[in-house]
Amino acid sequence: MKVFAHRPRPSAVEGSARVRAGAALMLLAALVTPAHAVQPDEVLKDPALEHRAREISAELRCLVCQNQSIDDSDAPLAKDLRLIVRERLEKGDSDTAVRNYVVARYGEFVLLRPVFALHTLLLWLTPVLAVLLGGFGIWRLARRRRPAPTRGLSAAEEAEVAALLRRE
Repeated sequence: MKVFAHRPRPSAVEGSARVRAGAALMLLAALVTPAHAVQPDEVLKDPALEHRAREISAELRCLVCQNQSIDDSDAPLAKDLRLIVRERLEKGDSDTAVRNYVVARYGEFVLLRPVFALHTLLLWLTPVLAVLLGGFGIWRLARRRRPAPTRGLSAAEEAEVAALLRRE
């Protein structure tokens, strides 16, 4: 029969350290969540149109920040693009028509996810080619490092070893 030792209760210092660590984690989690830069005056009254506008805005790149969508950017150009998206939706354009309008005006670079076409083929295939080339390189290294096959002793070498063993 095993007797389990009683675990002492954590001291007040350990408890407050845990509380501080938990608070720090919650603060970090709050900082990691995306902050939408859409201002209250930009929000459309129709929730369905606003939802469509947010979906389109999440796919368009801020041309100033370049690593953020226009939905997340505070740049004045991003605000202008958000307003253009909302204006086009209010005029009755489809989501595709809005995207096409923005691309026609600012170029394909405005898309966070580039189109799959002949002129972007290298962009899409580079990761696949890198993985294939890396796999080929690893395969070649593994083949090259195989140990050389061991050969047995010749008859003369075996006789010499036997003579040495007899002397001892």
